[in-house]
Amino acid sequence: MTQRRIFLLCALGCLSAMAAMAHHGWTGYDEKNTLNLSGTIRESSYDNPHASIRIQVQGANGKTWTAVLAPPSRMQSRGLEKDHIKSGTAATVVGYPSRTNPDELRVERIIIGGKTTELR
Repeated sequence: MTQRRIFLLCALGCLSAMAAMAHHGWTGYDEKNTLNLSGTIRESSYDNPHASIRIQVQGANGKTWTAVLAPPSRMQSRGLEKDHIKSGTAATVVGYPSRTNPDELRVERIIIGGKTTELR
C-alpha cells in the first residue's frame, strides 16, 4: 500500500510539473520595450487560455500584429466582452513585444471606444 501511495504522489507531481510547463510564462516578452499600437481588429479569439486579436496597424509600425490578451474570464470581469473585440473594431493596445516572434505582443491594456481595460 505504501508503494502505491508513493507512486501516486510521484505521478501527481509529474502531472503538475507538466501542466505548469504547458502554460507559458511571460519571460518571452521584452518588458523593457513598451509598444503602443493603434489600428483595426481583423480577427479575434475569445478562447482559453488567452484571448487574442490580430490588429492591423497604420504608420511606422504598419503591419498586422498578434496581440495576446488575458483569459476570457478576467476580461469579462473587467467589462471587456467578446463583442467588444470583433473584427472591424478600432483599438489601441499597450504591451510588450515577443522576444522570438516579431509580429506578437503581450497586451497589458486595451482601449476600445475610449474605454481602457487593464488586463494584467
